[in-house]
Amino acid sequence: MEKTLDKFSIGESGVVTSVIGEGKIKRRLFDMGITPGAEVYMRKKAPLGDPIEITVRGYELTLRKTEAECVKTEVKG
Repeated sequence: MEKTLDKFSIGESGVVTSVIGEGKIKRRLFDMGITPGAEVYMRKKAPLGDPIEITVRGYELTLRKTEAECVKTEVKG
């Protein structure tokens, strides 16, 4: 099942399939290690869903909801 990173529940994990968005946001996500094939794990969500904290490539990363909406993933079952 494919969905964007902002739709993940706490404890859910998946593999990045693509990163969509305009130049600056896409480049920023790539620089942070969010590239196709990278495994991501949802660690925490703020009460209103923004920001979120994920684990990617062995480190914790905090993203804004607008950034997380640009990351398409394949959810691990």
